[in-house]
Amino acid sequence: MSKCWFVYVLRCKDDSLYAGITTDIARRVAEHNEGGVKSAKYTRNRRPVALEYFEQCDDRSSATKREIAIKKLTRKQKLLLISS
Repeated sequence: MSKCWFVYVLRCKDDSLYAGITTDIARRVAEHNEGGVKSAKYTRNRRPVALEYFEQCDDRSSATKREIAIKKLTRKQKLLLISS
């Protein structure tokens, strides 16, 4: 049985946006907010972070491809995605 993967977008304290992938959204957001070695380097000095958006993907490959696509969006496009 394959794991369920998610692509997520966080809003950081400085109002910047961060995209990532995970199999457990709640755990991953908590890791980002704890700021330890399991948090992303980008979010460590931008805590707290808040989950703004997520979508489910079939597998890690499709989640990674979607994450890359989201990261290529402009800030305005990301905000439109979040608000949809």
